Amino acid sequence: TYAQIKEYVWNKFELKVPTLYIAQIKRKCGIELREHYNKSKKEKQIIPQCTPEKEEAIMDALRHFKMIE
Repeated sequence: TYAQIKEYVWNKFELKVPTLYIAQIKRKCGIELREHYNKSKKEKQIIPQCTPEKEEAIMDALRHFKMIE
């Protein structure tokens, strides 16, 4: 779950990662995501992108939980 990934990343790297970043990396890895309920209706929305440092930490967590190889 997202909570487990957040906890793992915090304990190992001392980084806080928002669920948005976790979802971005899961999508990048081809992991199926369901449609989120609070999707913005704005046409020109600004979506923050995950930093390389946090991306690597999330990837490590996904490997740890055997979601990717």
